Amino acid sequence: MFIETEGTPNPATLKFLPGRDVMGQGTVDFASPESAAASPLAAALFALPGVARVFLGSDFVTVTKADSIDWQSLRPQVLGAMMEHFVTGRPVIEGEQTAAAEEDVSPEDADIVAQIKELLDTRVRPAVAGDGGDIVFRGFRDGIVHLHMQGACSGCPSSRATLKHGIENMLRHYIPEVVAVQQVEL
Repeated sequence: MFIETEGTPNPATLKFLPGRDVMGQGTVDFASPESAAASPLAAALFALPGVARVFLGSDFVTVTKADSIDWQSLRPQVLGAMMEHFVTGRPVIEGEQTAAAEEDVSPEDADIVAQIKELLDTRVRPAVAGDGGDIVFRGFRDGIVHLHMQGACSGCPSSRATLKHGIENMLRHYIPEVVAVQQVEL
């Protein structure tokens, strides 16, 4: 098994491509070892010293390191843990996944929200996934779109610029009802 590694815009995060499905559909972001109990892969990665966050994408895994460790020493350990996990055939997630967080949306905004989600799914999420992350719609109220950044995008120095100058400008261009985009943390 050969696992490719790519850099991301976030210097603390690397993207690992095992050449096979990881999640298939959907994504999961683990911000702590405690949150990774349902994922043998994420738990194995958190067992490594210096792993601060694990994000599982459709066909990739992004790992964010703590400031106290460098990639030169952590990268081979992550590759080894991932290889061992996939070679043994263990599931990436055990049991049922928990339901997604509830969205804050007014019923009268359903058509606008559908347009927002369509633009996010077709224009934004593929680009963000290419950088090792994901963006999740969390709500739309009073013209403000609420989004949650995951994976390499969480904590990335350029994430605020991506939201404000990229995503906000695009949404405002196509959907006049959108006045701003705000990042939310879960």
